[in-house]
Amino acid sequence: MTELAPESIVEAPFAEALSERYLAYALSTIMSRSLPDVRDGLKPVHRRLLYAMRMLKLDPKTGYKKCARVVGDVIGKYHPHGDQSVYDALVRLAQDFSVRYPLVDGQGNFGNIDGDNAAAMRYTEARMTEVAALLMEGLDEDAVDFRATYDGEEEEPVVFPGAFPNLLANGSSGIAVGMATNIPPHNVGELMDGLQLLIEARRDPSLEITTQQLIDRIPGPDFPTGGQIVEPRENIVQAYETGRGAFRVRAKWEKEELPRGLYNIVITEIPFQVQKSKLIEKIAELISDKKLPILTDVRDESAEDMRIVLEPKNRTVDEKVLMESLFKLTDLETRFSLNLNVIASDNRPRVLSLKETLDSFLDHQVDVLLRRSNFKLNKIERRLEILSGYLIAYLNLDEVIRIIREEDDAKAEMMRAFKLTDNQAEAILNMRLRALRKLEEIEIKSEHDKLEDQKSKLMALIASPKLQWIELGDKFADVKKRFGQDTELGKRRTRFGEAPVAEVMPIEAMIEKEPITVVCSKRGWIRALKGHTKPEEVLKYKEGDEEKFRFHAYTTDKVFLFASNGKIFTVGGDKLPGGRGNGEPVRLMVDMDANDEVISLLPYMPGGKMLVASSIGKGFVVEADNAVAMTKGGKQILNLPGDAVATHCIPVDGDSVAVIGDNRKLLVFGLDELPTMNRGQGVALQRYKDGGLSDLITFHRDEGLTWPMGGASERWRTETDLGPWTGKRGNAGRLPPMGFPRNKKFR
Repeated sequence: MTELAPESIVEAPFAEALSERYLAYALSTIMSRSLPDVRDGLKPVHRRLLYAMRMLKLDPKTGYKKCARVVGDVIGKYHPHGDQSVYDALVRLAQDFSVRYPLVDGQGNFGNIDGDNAAAMRYTEARMTEVAALLMEGLDEDAVDFRATYDGEEEEPVVFPGAFPNLLANGSSGIAVGMATNIPPHNVGELMDGLQLLIEARRDPSLEITTQQLIDRIPGPDFPTGGQIVEPRENIVQAYETGRGAFRVRAKWEKEELPRGLYNIVITEIPFQVQKSKLIEKIAELISDKKLPILTDVRDESAEDMRIVLEPKNRTVDEKVLMESLFKLTDLETRFSLNLNVIASDNRPRVLSLKETLDSFLDHQVDVLLRRSNFKLNKIERRLEILSGYLIAYLNLDEVIRIIREEDDAKAEMMRAFKLTDNQAEAILNMRLRALRKLEEIEIKSEHDKLEDQKSKLMALIASPKLQWIELGDKFADVKKRFGQDTELGKRRTRFGEAPVAEVMPIEAMIEKEPITVVCSKRGWIRALKGHTKPEEVLKYKEGDEEKFRFHAYTTDKVFLFASNGKIFTVGGDKLPGGRGNGEPVRLMVDMDANDEVISLLPYMPGGKMLVASSIGKGFVVEADNAVAMTKGGKQILNLPGDAVATHCIPVDGDSVAVIGDNRKLLVFGLDELPTMNRGQGVALQRYKDGGLSDLITFHRDEGLTWPMGGASERWRTETDLGPWTGKRGNAGRLPPMGFPRNKKFR
């Protein structure tokens, strides 16, 4: 192993060295991978892809070449990264459902909206689109700076001239280190209208353009998959003012009438970046799980155009209610976030507003215009220099011929005699004899005059900001003509509308109502049998276990589970395990401790009341509506001091309460003596010297108190004269009548 020389070892604090290297990595990710440039809207990989295609001469009107060839050039010359990531970037630029204005014209399988992948790069072919060509227009005219590639062997543009507003037209998304970007696509025709408005303000400084005025011309995103934006205008304005916000996007649907009053719903457009196959799977799952009983079937009848057919359960289902339910439960409605975080003109990442983004694009276009104009001017001046030399030669043709034939240094002699420049003398010496025709002289004079005219116009353009804005305005008008709303590619696809006000059916209403019998054993195994079983029907349980609760309910009901820790848990009837087998332990469905027991199991009755009590004889009345628990953790109802446990939770049915203690003393008092509470220990129901509460019941005083007599006869006794046992709440009570059950229970 080679030892390092002492002078090559640099001591540094670990935290400082780590932060320095992580910062370098973060900056590299932000600047060279994840965030687009505000000037051309491209990330480095996309810019290098298009530039490589340009160098391969894959123009819109030429033939295609294999994508493998393009990817090979990109990773070999400009972008030293994985070939698959580069190919994935190329594929996305060719997908008309991913990019509003595709930059790559693909031939072959480039994937689809269902989420299927593209074919391998050795099978697919590509070339640039007119949009991509427009982005690079002027690269040969010194419009932008170039830099050396990673290996120093070639050059690549730092940014494209970008006559096409690609950043907002096609949007962008990416995740860097500590920041991200998410920009929706927009309509180019509308962007051109917004830029013309800003040009007017540049020409007339007294005009102050607001975001409201811009949004009058650029109302919002225009997604390649269409859909409908249902975001309020004020939210859109705020999002574009701050560069952050969200747009609520819905699928486009229509009602298709069928014979006999039936109908189907046909979805023709879905929100941007939603995979059709997964969307249909989600809807089918809702149908199979009976979470959307008003919908019977979903079919994908798509060909070239999208067509998802929804079949409602019957003709009485309101189509708006059905769709509102689907919007809530599926990706038929999504929210597209706006985060206009880009590499700004000063080469720093930051969030821009819509106006700042368009202003930055305009500044770049002015810079490109001036650089291209100066390049053309220099080229014209060089040509005029040569043409002026030609004209001097024609005027002194005999002398020029003599000098060439007789002088040893003809070039120097001509420069001295006619005051020519080196370039002019060289051009004259290189003239062909056939160029000495009279017609050629006329053509040179004509070309000279035309170039002088172009030179004067270019000089005027460079010197006049007003002329520059006129030039850019004409250029943007041409872009709108080529890609605006009147073209097939440029017409607006995403509509605007208000969110419908139809009420969404509650989740309970989406559950098909079916009768069930809820059964729970002493060991806490719960299940729901289909239908309403008879009380005498014998059910099977695990060995050593037996029935504790059984009652009739419906799948649409909620079930209250009252535990010994004083909590009420709420479980939907449709969520209970089926009747096959022994069911499932309650503790798998709710967050109940292993030491807690199920005290009561009863259906939730909206508007009803329940009486809860603890082992120390304290209790109160709680309204059922206030006892519903929204989480698996349950809702604490009865507070328990010391070693006390919850013992009772019964529905209130009557005007009186009867309680009996472990000491076998019975007390009857009016229900109105108990308070109605949401949570607490409650008040004393009965006073005990020893023991605690054994049982309690509510009943109607005029009907009397009933209890089982016991024995084989299964007789019941009703006592209407309850005067001896009637007292105030909290009294000790008296021994019950003769024949009262020895187990001290009312049932």
